[in-house]
Parts: sequence; structure tokens; C-alpha cells
Amino acid sequence: MNAPAAPSHFLPEHQRDVPAALVDALKARFGANCSTAMAVREQHGRDESAFLAPPPAAVVFAERTRDVADAVKLAGEYDAPVIPFGVGSSLEGHLLAVQGGISVDVSRMNQVLSVNAEDLTVTVQPGVTRKQLNEEIKSTGLFFPIDPGADATLGGMSATRASGTNAVRYGTMRENVLSLEVVTAAGEVIRTGTRAKKSSAGYDLTRLFVGSEGTLGVITEVTVRLYPLPEAISAAICSFPSIEAAVRTTIQIIQLGVPIARVELVDHNTVRMVNAHSKLGLREEPMLLMEFHGSPSGLKEQAELVQEIAADHGGNAFQWASTPEERTRLWTARHNAYFAAIQSKPGCRAISTDTCVPISRLADCLLDSVKEADDSGLPYFLVGHVGDGNFHFGYLLDPDIPQEREIAENLNRQLVARALSLGGTCTGEHGVGLHKMEFLVTETGAGAVDMMRTIKRALDPKNIMNPGKIFSI
Repeated sequence: MNAPAAPSHFLPEHQRDVPAALVDALKARFGANCSTAMAVREQHGRDESAFLAPPPAAVVFAERTRDVADAVKLAGEYDAPVIPFGVGSSLEGHLLAVQGGISVDVSRMNQVLSVNAEDLTVTVQPGVTRKQLNEEIKSTGLFFPIDPGADATLGGMSATRASGTNAVRYGTMRENVLSLEVVTAAGEVIRTGTRAKKSSAGYDLTRLFVGSEGTLGVITEVTVRLYPLPEAISAAICSFPSIEAAVRTTIQIIQLGVPIARVELVDHNTVRMVNAHSKLGLREEPMLLMEFHGSPSGLKEQAELVQEIAADHGGNAFQWASTPEERTRLWTARHNAYFAAIQSKPGCRAISTDTCVPISRLADCLLDSVKEADDSGLPYFLVGHVGDGNFHFGYLLDPDIPQEREIAENLNRQLVARALSLGGTCTGEHGVGLHKMEFLVTETGAGAVDMMRTIKRALDPKNIMNPGKIFSI
């Protein structure tokens, strides 16, 4: 299987023609909600990856499930690809029209449909973002914990099996999506799962679509778990003399069973970039940013134990942020690390990659990868949800210098190979998209990928659902 092309301009193997008759049919059905304006098409043909591709031929703005179903049916009549679009925050080229086609934008499907506080569940349309959801349910005393950093949509988060900073305590979208409504490649509307906490009824279709990256259908409704807001929340930062010391601290925290809610690693490069971007005065050393949820007495016990562990590994400058304003300031700076890095090198692009390994192998994987990045001479940033063994590198390159891209891609290949050799995965939360296709066979085996192809062909025989992603057909 061939890897995605290395140059900054991604050239697909072939573009399928989108007949004018299809565009005319879409305009007749959707009117002003179908756009062929170049600015709109280009907006829907870019994400946060370093890949470029021709834009989709048209963009349909769906406002209800029926709109999505009609758009998919029309596209199917002309064998035209359909690419779902939320807010465009993906990092691996998921929404690029690499084989042409139309983009179906679900961002206007942004209603919270039902809140079942007694059952700790909520059902939303796919265009609802995580921040919007938490704002709308805050009066219930509940919250939705999955936080990938970007204010992504629940539909997109489900499609990419997102996780983020809270995953060490609350899990990923895989554990928190209870049921879905999906428009299939045939334009049929199906439901998977129920609001029940568990079920043994048939195949687990919900888990099939969670993480399918739009290649099997378009998600039009999501039911997720909610959690009670913690009685108390406290955040802390701690600086370390080395990345190894910070990682060893994290490993010990997890292995001792401390119920920490978040533990994020930020390397000294990234701290420097964040200081410049967010006007902070953090010590420019490797840093752990931690958050604790629970009762006041429980937080005190957790904090004391974590401080002892950190001190044993040379941790210093332990600072607490107990007010909501202080916590928000710290986490906003962490979530802005990507943009801080981009601004540190004007005109650059970032090849962002992530892996996840068993917590016992985190230090081995991370330290060797840091050495390789340092030796390359290429600027980079490093952040990690290290409590679950997941970390992210962003290699900063000049898109006009092919050699820099090749260095970055080689670093990515070495990183992924190392993670796989240690029992890890090629992507902890970004998804496969275009960028990780070459590693999927290595991780899962040819037989498993062939089984995925069999499922894809059965559910999408014309290969119109986001083709060219995850694996080749």
C-alpha cells in the first residue's frame, strides 16, 4: 500500500467527475443551501493538516437529517463522493476531497435534542460543539468531559473517535457514545444502539461507526454519556529538570492509581511558544499540567501524594490554580499550543502526529523520539495526554522547502515505528485519514485491513463515502 504523497500539495490518484447534472440537481433541491462559490468550496476543502487538495465541486449545508439523506442519494445516483464536514478541525486530511465530490456541511444541525439528566445522557445533532453542549447543560449539574482541544463538533468527534485531555479519567468517544443516527451510503437513515447503559442485542454497530471517519455513513444524531460536575476542581503546574523526570512522575501517578482527571506534558519548546503567544510567565522547562476532580478532602489527599511523587523526581515550582479563572487561563494556553507553535515560525505549516503506547513504555518511546527530533534540527512542539500514554509532536516546516517536509515525514515514520514496536498504536486520537494509511497494515495486519475493506464494500459498494481515507480500495 502506498503512503500519502510527501510534497506539500497532495495529488490524488484520480478525481471523479462531478457532472453538471448533479450540481443542478443539488441546487434544485437545496437552493441557497447549495454553494459552488470558490471561497466556500475552498473553505470546505482544507483542514489543519499540511495536505492540499482540489476543493469539492459543491457544498451542501444540511439543516436536518432528511437533507443529508437527499444529498447522499443524489450523489449516489452519479457515483460522486460525499465528504462530511463539521468545523474543519481535523489534523490528518479527513475532509479533503481527494477524489472529488461534494461536501455535506452539518454545522447548521446544531440543536440539543433532549437532555435526560436522570439517566446521565443527552442527544444532540452532529453540528453541536462540545463547548456549546456544556454551556447548554450547565444548569443540570452535569457536563460532557471529552475535550480534544479544538471546539469540535460531536459528530466529528464521534467519526474520528476523539478523546483528549480528560481521557485518562473519563475515556474516549468510544466509551461515551451510546447510540447514533446515521445516513448510509444508500441514503437510508438507521439508528444504532439505545440510551440504555448496556446491550447484548446484535452487532455493535455504534462502535462500527465511531471512528469510521465518514467512510461508512454520515452521522446525523449522537447520544452521549454525561457526568456529574465534580464537587471541587483544582489544577496545578509543576516544572521538571527533564522530560524524563516529568514522564516518570506521570507513570508513577497512574500506576499508584491516583484518580487524576488530566495530566498533560508540555516540553520546554512548547512552554516558550505558549509564553510568547498567551503572555504567560511559565518557567521554560518541561512541565506537567494536572487537574483533580472530587471532594475537597479527596483533592487534598491526591494533591499531597502527587506533590510527593513529583518531588521525588525533581519536580519544583508547584503552583496551584483553584479558581475557575486561573484554571481556564492555564488550559486555554495549553489548548492554544498548536497556534502558538504556528505563530512562532511565520509562514510555516505543521505536520502534526500522535501515537499512544502502554504507560509502562511511555518513557522509552518519548525520550528516543525527542532525541531524534532534536538531532533533526527541525523546530517542533511536544504536548501529551501522557496519563494514558498518548503524546503529540508537531514538526514545523517551510512548505516551500521539500527537504524540510521529508525530514518531518521521516521523523513521523520513526516515531510510529517505535510506538508499534512497543505495543502501541499509530494514532491515539487523530485518526488515520490520509496521513497514517501506510501504518495501518503494519499495526493491524493485512487480514484485518482486508476485513475493513469487506465491510466498506458491503456498506458502500460504490465507494462514495469519503473515499481515499483509512485504506485504499
